[in-house]
Amino acid sequence: MQDQNNDFTYQNVIQLDDADASSRKFIANVFLWMFAALGISAGFAYYFANDVTLIQYLVDFNTGSTTLLGKIAIFSPLAFVLLMSFGLNRLSYPVLTVLFIAYAALTGISLSFILLAYTASSVTGVFITTAVLFGVMAVAGYTTHQDLTKFGSILIMLLIGLVVASVVNMFLGSEKLDYILSYVGVAIFVGLTAYDVQKLKRIGAGLEYGDASAKKMAVMGALTLYLDFINLFLYLLRLFGRRK
Repeated sequence: MQDQNNDFTYQNVIQLDDADASSRKFIANVFLWMFAALGISAGFAYYFANDVTLIQYLVDFNTGSTTLLGKIAIFSPLAFVLLMSFGLNRLSYPVLTVLFIAYAALTGISLSFILLAYTASSVTGVFITTAVLFGVMAVAGYTTHQDLTKFGSILIMLLIGLVVASVVNMFLGSEKLDYILSYVGVAIFVGLTAYDVQKLKRIGAGLEYGDASAKKMAVMGALTLYLDFINLFLYLLRLFGRRK
């Protein structure tokens, strides 16, 4: 009887160890994809912002308006996100990967407008601040034992409210409201970072590493964290960035 109990305990420990190892590998894969996407976006943003020939494809310097290609670069990333999200089960892993890389490149091109509007030093400072804040919350989300599910649901509802308020303010043009919404946006994406990392940790523990579905989920997880990082960066830049 005593031997059976020991075997049962040992098997549970092995299962927990396997789940932890699977979760760590999955999270590592997610962050690898996210860092790759950030690198691609940063590269495209830098080259387009510093090459007059390339930026002319996005902005008409005679009128100061955005060209057709510029409008595509600004709005097409949303279409990529929707395509990857709703077509996850139908898209193969290679196709999903290509879409993710293309999305990161287009987002980088759209971010080149920001590099033209803000000083390089303030963009660098805000980026470092974002990286530190994101890293702290990612570690908090991974290590905490508190269930953040209810907290995440509240944040998602607040995010919907933020989007609606931002659209309304596009017509109102209130600088004070924009300032308040920027602080709200920072708070929301700080919380979502911790929530999303914890959610991805649980997904990783329930997936067999190396399976095709696990690879696809790693890419989608990277997309989620990438969006958290970029939005956090943009809201912080609106608050603390210095315009040229």
